[in-house]
Amino acid sequence: MIDDDRIRPRLVLATTLLPDGEAGETALREALDAGDVASVLIDPADRQPGPFQDFAERLVPVIQAAGAAAIVAGDTRCAGRVRADGFHDPSGSVPALREAVGRFAPRLIVGASGFTTRHDALEAGECMPDYLFFGKLGADAAPEPLRRNLELAEWWASIVEIPCIVQGGSDLASLPAAVATRAEFIALSSAVFADLALAGERVRAAERLIDAAMEEAAA
Repeated sequence: MIDDDRIRPRLVLATTLLPDGEAGETALREALDAGDVASVLIDPADRQPGPFQDFAERLVPVIQAAGAAAIVAGDTRCAGRVRADGFHDPSGSVPALREAVGRFAPRLIVGASGFTTRHDALEAGECMPDYLFFGKLGADAAPEPLRRNLELAEWWASIVEIPCIVQGGSDLASLPAAVATRAEFIALSSAVFADLALAGERVRAAERLIDAAMEEAAA
């Protein structure tokens, strides 16, 4: 039986490793079909604005058709042009986040990352974003989540009502550490998309591991 006081975290997928074209789109569709994915962070991943817009334009309808939120990172124009559900500011700048919230909320989901201390996170929280992400897009190559991210997420989830996303590691076996933070969302990228052919299988495995961690915590 799951403790009613604990919220089961939902998955957030980041597209950092997805290639342009049919292969990336197919892997994402299979991942979305395989579990409870709340949203997808569409990462420029070094693409120039034009190619990034093309990339996002292909993915947004796939994400939305699966019932997830499509959130474009770093490019407000692209977010508007592709009719995304949200904008993610990865800059770690409180003024930039405040501006984004003022411009786009509540029409779009607005979230942010790049805040690596409690003080900075609290300042960001005063801007009233829809979420904070403790991690960095593309920085999940290590098997285990970064301890600083886990600690910030656990602290944040214990005192702040604004939801948070904690970045998971590249090894799904490390998911229990992310679940233990009580963050509302866990972001995965390399753990799912390092092998495109296994994307759906990896999401199903992630869901099983989250359920097991929740059951163990409630025991």
